[in-house]
Amino acid sequence: MEQFHLVSPDDLQRNPFKTIGKDWMLVTAGTPEKVNTMTASWGGFGIMWGKPVAFIVLRPQRYTKEFVDKEGALSLSILGNEYRKTLNYLGTVSGRDESNKIEKSGLTLAFEESIPYFIESETVIFGKVLYKQEMTPDSLLVQALDEKWYPNKDYHTLYIAEITNIYSK
Repeated sequence: MEQFHLVSPDDLQRNPFKTIGKDWMLVTAGTPEKVNTMTASWGGFGIMWGKPVAFIVLRPQRYTKEFVDKEGALSLSILGNEYRKTLNYLGTVSGRDESNKIEKSGLTLAFEESIPYFIESETVIFGKVLYKQEMTPDSLLVQALDEKWYPNKDYHTLYIAEITNIYSK
């Protein structure tokens, strides 16, 4: 992490709406022996239980979900716009089907306190999962959301992760 400097959550200068919804991020989890990543454009940042947290949602069929569930820790890597094609690739190809997708992406995998991240990132947010809950159709109070976003009934699992460290270049 020598290229990065530690940033307090209070000093993070990124707009979460642009960062997550427009720029996207990589959700990464695993061990040095086996790791997976996926592109995400849904989620958020905030305060919960007096702690800075990241909110992410993962569909049950996403391979990365297995890694987050097993490890209980993750990184959110935010890359520059020059990596847009890479983010698109990592969001559409499953690590189940292509075991070397990270290698093929051209990104450099590294670990900080046993959590995987990418050296090319502009900002990396590390988190420890505090809470998870599967979404259900009963939880959606607006029927149109269910119809639009869950035609296959593959409801997300909501994760709330305590932000343990943030590093920026």
